[in-house]
Amino acid sequence: MTTRICLVRHGETDWNVARRLQGHEDMPLNANGRAQAAALAAALAGTRFDAIYSSDLSRAFDTAEAVATRLGMPITRLPAARERNFGVFQGLTRQEAEQRFPEMQARVARREPDFVPPQGESLRQCFERVAAMLGELADRHAGQTLLLVAHGGVLDAARRFVTGMPLDQPRDFELGNAALNWLARTEGIWHLDVWDDQTHLSGSLDELPM
Repeated sequence: MTTRICLVRHGETDWNVARRLQGHEDMPLNANGRAQAAALAAALAGTRFDAIYSSDLSRAFDTAEAVATRLGMPITRLPAARERNFGVFQGLTRQEAEQRFPEMQARVARREPDFVPPQGESLRQCFERVAAMLGELADRHAGQTLLLVAHGGVLDAARRFVTGMPLDQPRDFELGNAALNWLARTEGIWHLDVWDDQTHLSGSLDELPM
């Protein structure tokens, strides 16, 4: 029995374009992000989903809503699918973070798994939240196909969970806005089927590197 999850990062926002960390800040889609959501909906129009889930932040929910409207399905808001909480770094570019918090930014850039930004969460805390969420969804929907719209940090954690990639290893994969990523669990074993499929898009920004 195989459970499949189509994992999608939300469409583009103005802060994506400005290369600002969003975290839990509730930024809306921009015009290009709404066009990406429409393209995503068209690409998934022929896919049968048993359920649609989304982060409760509007940039993810509005991306999911484009697909849900096309398919005539409801969306379940999932707070566990929120972006990593970057705390005091939220709203900053990498350059601004380096100027204001040079020592802490260096720890973030080294991907120290247990470093907790003030008012935020660590890589490990985010990873454990995402891993638990994926396990719960797979248990709840055994043998079914799901759509989950979330965020770059969530996708990063999900891929590392499925592939066993260490948290402190630099990212060597893309996290494009509104790209398609397919995960599956068969008899308790997770595997990665498709990653960063952008064939339905005219272009997509990669997640901001920290």
